[in-house]
Amino acid sequence: MVTNARKINTRSVTETPALDATDRELLALLQANARESVTTLGKKLGIARTTVIARMERLQKGGVITGYSVRLNQATLEKSLQAYVGLSVAPRAGRDVLKRLAKMPEIKLVCSVSGEFDYVAWIRAESPNALDRLLDEIGETEGVSKTTTSVVLAERINRG
Repeated sequence: MVTNARKINTRSVTETPALDATDRELLALLQANARESVTTLGKKLGIARTTVIARMERLQKGGVITGYSVRLNQATLEKSLQAYVGLSVAPRAGRDVLKRLAKMPEIKLVCSVSGEFDYVAWIRAESPNALDRLLDEIGETEGVSKTTTSVVLAERINRG
């Protein structure tokens, strides 16, 4: 007979905690405005301020929330073009291609993906001519067999 059983947390530090509907709603609110007060978050979620704090701490410790940042209005700060470039890479050339891409400061993010391409890169260039030069440089990179570019016309949803 068990009289005062306590559940022991056996989850590893790197395992992501399970998210319920309130966690997901809290994350969406934080993505929209990470500076929102915990009191306001609690009112919007219909939970106590202390519960919001506890959930945020749990999400931070579990690695779901990895930081808070400021989103800058890039159109105001700098005139630039953004584009996504799908890259097909020759077999066993991925590591070398990534090393070369990492040396191009206009490339802000590279993700390995499933589907038609091996990688998708997010790039920012200061002008159409600079974008054209960068795309030529990427296309001429040894190991890159094909690129397809989509220029960003407008942001519709940006959660960070």
